[in-house]
Amino acid sequence: MPELPEVEVIRRGLEQFVVGRRIAEVDVRHPRAVRRHLAGPDDFAARLVGRAIDGARRRGKYLWLPVGDDALLAHLGMSGQLLVGPADAPLSPHVRVRLEFADGGTDLRFTDQRTFGHLLLSADGARLPPQIAHIAPDPLEDAFDLDALTVRLRARRTGIKRALLDQSLVSGIGNIYADEALWRVRLHYARATDRLRPREVTGLMAAVTDVFAAALKDGGTSFDSLYVNVNGESGYFDRSLAVYGREGEPCPRCGTPIRRDPFMNRSAYTCPHCQPRPRNGRW
Repeated sequence: MPELPEVEVIRRGLEQFVVGRRIAEVDVRHPRAVRRHLAGPDDFAARLVGRAIDGARRRGKYLWLPVGDDALLAHLGMSGQLLVGPADAPLSPHVRVRLEFADGGTDLRFTDQRTFGHLLLSADGARLPPQIAHIAPDPLEDAFDLDALTVRLRARRTGIKRALLDQSLVSGIGNIYADEALWRVRLHYARATDRLRPREVTGLMAAVTDVFAAALKDGGTSFDSLYVNVNGESGYFDRSLAVYGREGEPCPRCGTPIRRDPFMNRSAYTCPHCQPRPRNGRW
């Protein structure tokens, strides 16, 4: 699933290619793509036609395009893509929703091979769609409050990686970037949150921000063709990963082979030397 850097790369592409343009036609080619729009596909299309896209915004892994007071809200799921290209280009069989614009230029296609992603029109959601108001601000937002996060983390009795993946605490951090940030600050993923010192939380979130910045510079992380930018280009931050996906390879810092552990139906990657497992760590 795309994490914050990948979604931010897509947001920037949408800002460049679709903001300021007026929607002329909406073709919902698969109703599952708009299943969260409870009024149905016809209502979804009718309420978008004729409206101009006023911006491109993001919180965590969610994107939205303000249209007046409302918002076109998107979650990409496992394989969703928002692609901009020539309006006369052949349609992929995985295109679920297509938006054409009044200027006759490039169109916008929501493509989703596994159909886990979705679009919906959020009433009065231009500033922040109510459907995602429960999601915590992400580390790149002005609304992010490090002091408040520190208090909430230290009040929990769980492992630090579980907490980082909890979108009600801090949004946008997924498996890849949690492992990379934890490696940078030499913390094991099972380290108990209630035993973290405030300076450790500060250092960890600085590492998260640094990893995000590096990933954004490289266009995000593409392990397969399912994550691409709006113009179809892949990111290449995977070439810079220190631990994630590198089981058995030498740690870039000390040379110890990277370890992989099962974790929440995923994997956790650590350096056993740089990130020793806490003896009394709690999950």
